[in-house]
Amino acid sequence: MKSTLLAPNQVCLITGAAGFIGHALARRLLDEGCTVVGVDNLNDYYDVKLKQARLTQLTSYERFVFIKGDISDKAAVDGLFAEYKPKVVVNLAAQAGVRYSLENPGAYIQSNIVGFFNILEACRYHPVDHLIYASSSSVYGANKKVPFEESDFVDHPVSLYASTKKSNELMAHTYSHLYQIPATGLRFFTVYGPMGRPDMAYFGFTDRYFAGKPISIFNNGDFENDLYRDFTYIDDIVEGIVRLIGTPPETIVPHRVFNIGNNRPEKLMTFIEALEKALGHALGKEVRFEKKFEPIKPGDVPATYASTDLLQEAVGFKPQTPIDEGLQKFADWYVDYYNKS
Repeated sequence: MKSTLLAPNQVCLITGAAGFIGHALARRLLDEGCTVVGVDNLNDYYDVKLKQARLTQLTSYERFVFIKGDISDKAAVDGLFAEYKPKVVVNLAAQAGVRYSLENPGAYIQSNIVGFFNILEACRYHPVDHLIYASSSSVYGANKKVPFEESDFVDHPVSLYASTKKSNELMAHTYSHLYQIPATGLRFFTVYGPMGRPDMAYFGFTDRYFAGKPISIFNNGDFENDLYRDFTYIDDIVEGIVRLIGTPPETIVPHRVFNIGNNRPEKLMTFIEALEKALGHALGKEVRFEKKFEPIKPGDVPATYASTDLLQEAVGFKPQTPIDEGLQKFADWYVDYYNKS
């Protein structure tokens, strides 16, 4: 399904273009003939070589322009909008990670608050057809009502990362109200897949297996009350974004928020077993992780579970890739990329 807003001579600005979701979205739009301007500061929160590998795939397209820059630099953001005049902006640049927000909170304020403010201001003075921005399932905090619905009360975040994402939703709503900026926030639920983020658990588990080290599982070894996660495959995330690009909100206050999750949470241990099986298939041998059980970490939540009814109603789509299929694609990529065969 092609975007109805982006013609080849129109520009989509993607911030965080060297990131996991940003890179995958840029490739999809470029494959559809769109012009994409990608921005990324290429910080070293995780392996910069992986970010460069993603960019290498993008720079092979004639319609891709890459700008190394930081959205917390207001002058740089204003200059980008003035020069390229994007019709659609997808803001994916952010300091990610729940646990890292305990170590370096300043990075979250600078990127997720100041940076997003600069994007909103640029959209105010350089009007766009649609601003899409990344929120997070973390905004639901320790909400025990499942599945999580967009109308749920989300004023009790349990990490600074979640606080910044909830703040983004409030900021976007205000700018939409004041300046009629069509804006859509997306609450992502545990995205995984090839070329993913090394700080995510499934990637870290795989790293530790090949390093001959045990994996840490933060559920106290309580299999009956295991952590649940709504694992969402990267292609499903991209499909949802692409469909939403062409359907900006048209209400009095043109702002809305959608969950993008698999709508089928899995126990963490079930996910780990599926990863072992996928790696075993990729390597042609049995794989078993050495496991070390620890207490849940501050800021983590016991379960994430997305209701995707609103997304399906809006664009006729909901994520549905099963974890066995998605993890096999990740395992195959990992073994090839890191030459583990």
